[in-house]
Amino acid sequence: MTTSVVTMEVLDAIKNRRSVRKYLPTPIPEDALGRVIEAGRIAPSANNRQPWHFVIVKDPETRKALSGGKWASFLQDCPVVIVGCGDTKTSPEWYAVDVTIALQNMVTQATAEGLGTCWIGSFFEDKVKEAVGIPGGYAPVAMLAVGYPKETPKVERKTKKVEEVTSQDRFA
Repeated sequence: MTTSVVTMEVLDAIKNRRSVRKYLPTPIPEDALGRVIEAGRIAPSANNRQPWHFVIVKDPETRKALSGGKWASFLQDCPVVIVGCGDTKTSPEWYAVDVTIALQNMVTQATAEGLGTCWIGSFFEDKVKEAVGIPGGYAPVAMLAVGYPKETPKVERKTKKVEEVTSQDRFA
């Protein structure tokens, strides 16, 4: 397989990703979920500190407890929620960025697996900590809903042209 072919597969997964808020109750095969987690585990991080811990939530009552945020009510209906936690002591300046990079890797891999995801940043930190037992020294950064889409949103992304978001050598 050539580099350009691999690049296109990744780019296709990125382009095809949508925020999915309605899921089938179908369980995710462990091998597919394992590849999603692996994509996060091998993400780059500042000084290779890897300041993350991922809580994979399948329990319906725990998912319900996580669904209290303004835009998070559907978490109780998806098969898996991944809570991305950051080690605030090991990497106080970079844990949020590093966990975010790892979660984005997971989103891309989930899309390649035929799974839907939705990034959740609207949550009550204290309730999330309590629901999944996050210890001191760690903070929830974001959550991912993961599962097979009940429907695939056909939202057309209105993205800026490349010329509007890039410059050569100096910001212009």
